[in-house]
Amino acid sequence: MTEPRGPVDSSRVPRFAGPATFARLPRLDEVSGADVAVVGVPFDGGVSYRPGARFGPAAVREASRLLRPYHPGLDVSPFATQQVADAGDIAVNPFDIGEAIETIQDAANGLQADGTRLVTIGGDHTIALPLLRAAAQRHGPVAVLHFDAHLDTWDTYFGAEHTHGTPFRRAVEEGVVDTSALSHVGTRGPLYGKQDLTEDEKLGFGIVTSADVYRRGADEVADQLRQRIGDRPLYISIDIDCLDPAHAPGTGTPEAGGLTSRELLEILRGLAGCRLVGADVVEVAPAYDHAEITSVAASHVAYDLISLLALQGKRETTDE
Repeated sequence: MTEPRGPVDSSRVPRFAGPATFARLPRLDEVSGADVAVVGVPFDGGVSYRPGARFGPAAVREASRLLRPYHPGLDVSPFATQQVADAGDIAVNPFDIGEAIETIQDAANGLQADGTRLVTIGGDHTIALPLLRAAAQRHGPVAVLHFDAHLDTWDTYFGAEHTHGTPFRRAVEEGVVDTSALSHVGTRGPLYGKQDLTEDEKLGFGIVTSADVYRRGADEVADQLRQRIGDRPLYISIDIDCLDPAHAPGTGTPEAGGLTSRELLEILRGLAGCRLVGADVVEVAPAYDHAEITSVAASHVAYDLISLLALQGKRETTDE
C-alpha cells in the first residue's frame, strides 16, 4: 500500500513559501486518491449582513501554513494515517443561489463517490444544505451538530427560501437529516421572538447555548452530545461565529458572549469515536479579521476535524 503523501517538509521549504494548499498538503490531482479532501466553496450570496465569506477558503488555507503533522491532544498524525489532499475550490455561480446549491451538491457527490470524506471550507452557511444532501445520499439521513451563534432554521428571509439563515430548516423538510439527533451548540444573542425557539424545537433540534458550555464545561457537553448522536452517521457544521468576536472577529454576523476557541476545540476532541462522515467550517470573512485571528481559529478547527476522521481509519473503499 502506498504511504500517504503529507505536507511539504518545512525544514526544506519555509512555511511562508510554496503553494498555499491547506496545511501545505498535496493537491488532489497530485495523488491517486484521497481518504479526506479539503475543498473550498467561495460563495457568500446568501448572507444577510456583512458580505466577504467568499474569500474565506483562501484565508483559511493561508492561515493553515503553520499547522504541524502531529496532534498531541488526540495522539494522532492525521496526514500519516490517511491520505489528505486539497481539492481546490468548487466554482459556483455568484449571482444565482439555486444554481450554486446544485453545483455544490453535484461537486460534493463527485468528490465523495469513491468514499472520500469531505472537510469543506466556506463560504457562507447556505452551502451546508447541498453538503448535507450529498452526505445523506451516501449515508442516509445524518445526525447533525451545528456550532453557531444562530439557529439557522428560519423559514425565509426577504421571501428567499435559500439563505445562510435557512439551511437546516430546508434540510429537515427534505428529510436529509436524522431528526432524533440534531443539536445546536454555542447559540446566543437576541432573537426575533420566542417563536424562533419553539419552531426550532418542533424541527427536532436540541440547544446547548454558549452559556451552557461556560457553566457545564466542554467535557460534560461533549459527553451529552455523544449520547445524543450514538452510532449514527454524523455531519458537523461549524459557523465560525459560534466563537466570541474576541476569538473570531472576521465573520459576517458576530454576537457577544460566544465560545472560546479552546472550548470549541475541546468539545470537538471530546467527540472522538463518533462516526463522522463529513464537516464544514464556514462564515470566515477575512476583511473584518485582525492578525488572522479568525482564519487561524478556522484552520485549527478544520485540522481537528481531519484528525477526528483519522481516528476512524481510511475511507470505506479501503476497508472493503
